[in-house]
Amino acid sequence: MNDRKFAGLARDVVLGATGLKMLRMGLGGIPIQRLSTNESDRLLENAVAAGINFFDTARIYTDSESKFGRILSRHREQVVIASKSLSRDAASLLRDIDSSLKQLQTDYIDIYQCHNIANENDLARALADGGAIDGLVTARKAGKIRHIGLSGHKPGIVEKALSAFPFATIQIPCNFMETEALAELIPLAKERHVGVIAMKPIGGGNIREINLNFRFIFNQGIDVAIPGMDSEIQIAENIAALADLSPLNEAEIASLQKEKDRLGSSFCRRCEYCMPCPQGLPISFLHVLKNYYFLYDLKDWVWERIDTLAKTYQDCTACGECVKKCPYQLDMPKIFSETWGKMRADKEANEEKK
Repeated sequence: MNDRKFAGLARDVVLGATGLKMLRMGLGGIPIQRLSTNESDRLLENAVAAGINFFDTARIYTDSESKFGRILSRHREQVVIASKSLSRDAASLLRDIDSSLKQLQTDYIDIYQCHNIANENDLARALADGGAIDGLVTARKAGKIRHIGLSGHKPGIVEKALSAFPFATIQIPCNFMETEALAELIPLAKERHVGVIAMKPIGGGNIREINLNFRFIFNQGIDVAIPGMDSEIQIAENIAALADLSPLNEAEIASLQKEKDRLGSSFCRRCEYCMPCPQGLPISFLHVLKNYYFLYDLKDWVWERIDTLAKTYQDCTACGECVKKCPYQLDMPKIFSETWGKMRADKEANEEKK
């Protein structure tokens, strides 16, 4: 993994050929769903004041668009707004764009994306006559959106999409844990002057070496990262990471490799696409508790939190709905069953020692 290709990076970037200039640290709109209106108002005002000017949301992020609209409409000329739709046909997508415009309280959206193109069938439906791409082109001609983008978790599918339509931007997972896009997709995007947006840039909050991780991904050709943030502390920490964008040395790469080995491949990125759970389980939070218990050895703290939950690991009925919706096909029922079994056995063993 050569992270020396983009030495001398600036804090600001022009996103591909869009002409949109932005701070390399944007703000993703998933966590804001958990905040009250007053909390989200404060967060977004703080983000704008701190210099963040790229904000990404989506139709499926419940009230994220409306929360963005309350504050970002006051700063419309200063900010770049992206949203996205899961609709695969033109008529539905155009309705989604009109809803987005209303919720965001704006006359135009800078980047509108086909959301989560996960397989060849999704791509074919979007590209077909009367498909989502036709709807996006129509909306662009009408001035409702300015640039057409695509988001997806599978680099191979996104590569095919770039060969089929001149997308202005792509939004893909990229962090030290997820490097599949580095070999071919990002070089292809750079060759075609396509803006590259990194979602899940710190692995859903799992990666602890935040500054090293950001230095790594920015030196792989990422233009802007959009970590989800729900506190002023996170805003400050993430922006502070832009102070040093120098390439990593061998010792720093080794440190990140330890992170990768520690987490393995079956970790939750906290995208919350799996929600809501039919049984009411707080799926992403249960993954967080699992990490705190087994990786960080905060066992007493975890048991205190579990005792406050209405539903937890043992309440999973293995219905499989979360697995269907997870972009990474994590087998949550199996993970939760194994986690609960190990935790119970560990607790019983500790009690016997007392």
